Amino acid sequence: MKLIYIVIGWIAVILGSIGVMLPVLPTTPFVLLAAWCFAKSSPKFHRWLTSTNMYQTHLQSFVEHRSMTKKTKITLLTFATAMLLIAMYFMEAWYLRLFLLFLILFKYYYFFFKIRTIPA
Repeated sequence: MKLIYIVIGWIAVILGSIGVMLPVLPTTPFVLLAAWCFAKSSPKFHRWLTSTNMYQTHLQSFVEHRSMTKKTKITLLTFATAMLLIAMYFMEAWYLRLFLLFLILFKYYYFFFKIRTIPA
């Protein structure tokens, strides 16, 4: 069973890394999944993941307190929104543009109403 968790964890790390460049693929849930899988299977991989700069900067407060700093929220939302708007610009299908617009609105709703803001 540990091997399955390790494999799922690495797949999640890879998908999360790809999600950094592709805003339609969420990074945070994949990194959280990887952390959970590694915690269940390999203390070595879990220590590695939780020691990365990305995890400590963007996810540590979220994992521990289900909260983020205002700066982290703004950084994540700005980058993701810019990438989605660029994608919208190049799309011709109106229903795909509508889907991306819905995705942007949902992200703002989730960040403003579901994730608590903490001081830096």
